[in-house]
Amino acid sequence: MLKLDEIQMRLLKEVADLHKVPEGAYNIRSNGESAGRVSTENIEIVPREDGQGLTVRIKPGTKNQSVHIPVVMTKTGLKEIVYNDFYIGEDADVIIVAGCGIDNCGSQDSEHDGIHRFFVGKNAKVKYVEKHYGSGTGSGKRILNPGTEVYQEEGSTVEMEMVQIKGVDDTNRTTTAELAAGAKLVVRERLMTHGDQKALSTYVVNLNGEGASADVVSRSVARDDSYQKFDAKLVGNAACSGHTECDSIIMDRGKILAVPALEANDLDAALVHEAAIGKIAGDQIIKLMTLGLTEAEAEEQIINGFLK
Repeated sequence: MLKLDEIQMRLLKEVADLHKVPEGAYNIRSNGESAGRVSTENIEIVPREDGQGLTVRIKPGTKNQSVHIPVVMTKTGLKEIVYNDFYIGEDADVIIVAGCGIDNCGSQDSEHDGIHRFFVGKNAKVKYVEKHYGSGTGSGKRILNPGTEVYQEEGSTVEMEMVQIKGVDDTNRTTTAELAAGAKLVVRERLMTHGDQKALSTYVVNLNGEGASADVVSRSVARDDSYQKFDAKLVGNAACSGHTECDSIIMDRGKILAVPALEANDLDAALVHEAAIGKIAGDQIIKLMTLGLTEAEAEEQIINGFLK
């Protein structure tokens, strides 16, 4: 594994909770190159034939193992697009940790676009964690555009934790999913924007098999002059159940647009959407201030609790 500097290690900690080389299978990408790659007996990581990403194959029946594939960027002006495919075998139960951190101290924009495709076998379980983080004192933007495609076979379960709390100037997140009979998808998105940042989140989930279910929930905070759009569509093509929810706090001059959509193409498709956007309640701030906090500290406590 290549030696990473202090900034790169800090980014790894932010996006993948890594303080050292992880146990198990991993691929660490730094400034457009592989900084280290390890496969295991049950998890194989190899370059794609076109050289533009990775293929990760997890053997059927693999249990209690993890894959880490974080990306860190510290060079200003660097732009890349990477395609990663994951094949999760039947009855496997694994954790996949991705995420990207960009530290841009220059005047040029830095951008990472990651396209991930998941092919989840029958009765397999996957927890996928994707964290995005930006830092640096430069005027160049930190841009992240993740695309995620999920294809779930019968009885499979996918839990997705999508987090972006700090420092990303522009992001356009698109997620699509195709669920077979009895498949379950759970998405928990947490997002905060500030300054003049922009964040777009688009989800399209097709519930194609009997008993398929989806629960897509986004919690977000828009501060300063930032803008957010949450666009979630559930399509019920069978006897299924689906729920989508956007719960947002707006502050300062921020703007938030929530666009929930439901499409039922089967008599027994049960679909629900909820959306709520509002400011922090004054009585919440006052209550915390009586405990000795300043108004700014009270706001931070409320936001931190909301985004947990």
